[in-house]
Amino acid sequence: MATSDLKKILIQREDIASFSYSFLVGKDDAPGIVVIQEWWGVDFEIKNHAVKISQLAPGYKALIPDLYRGKVGLDAAEAQHLMDGLDWPGAVKDIQASVNWLKANGLPKVGVTGYCMGGALTIASSVLVSGIDAGVAFYGVPPPQLADPAEIKVPIQAHFGELDNIVGFSDIKAAKALEEKLKVSGTPYEVHVYPGVTHAFMNTSPEGSARRKGMGMVDDNEAAADLAWSRFQSWMNRYLSV
Repeated sequence: MATSDLKKILIQREDIASFSYSFLVGKDDAPGIVVIQEWWGVDFEIKNHAVKISQLAPGYKALIPDLYRGKVGLDAAEAQHLMDGLDWPGAVKDIQASVNWLKANGLPKVGVTGYCMGGALTIASSVLVSGIDAGVAFYGVPPPQLADPAEIKVPIQAHFGELDNIVGFSDIKAAKALEEKLKVSGTPYEVHVYPGVTHAFMNTSPEGSARRKGMGMVDDNEAAADLAWSRFQSWMNRYLSV
């Protein structure tokens, strides 16, 4: 299965008349997972992740909501501009609509995962979105005005790189602060920190690796990504099995 297998669909939010383009891949009878984009938008790497998720045993149906409505950042400056302009509460509503769509189409269990900006939105959704059964967040914590991780309502797993230098968002201090919040949430949780790797360590495709190196991330991250995928699979299998 390749990214060309992604099917473009339309999902309507209940609060507005417009539609959100989304991308769908995977088995029809499998549990659903909403896959939330990095700051780049719905580009090759988030599609790679969705296809990978759909192929993990026992199989999942992965749905990517396009939070930027078709826009994609071609460099870091443009991606930063797009993320700065994001309506974060609106993005949470897009995720709610995606969860609702999966459940309305016969999927009794739905998880949420995301990377960077999408990791922060995964945690926020685990507080604010109804119908989620589990979440896995990669290197991102939401701003406190959007969501308080101490109020998370579903089992959550989080992954961070030890050398991540995005202060207050995904660095080691942010990871430890998140863990302290999760301790008081009363929900099952895991926080994993991977030695010797920086931000976006899950991006191991040739294009993703080249982009990371162009941004100064020269760590060898494949072993960390493989371990994180294994932990992701175990977590989702535990909480999304029907």
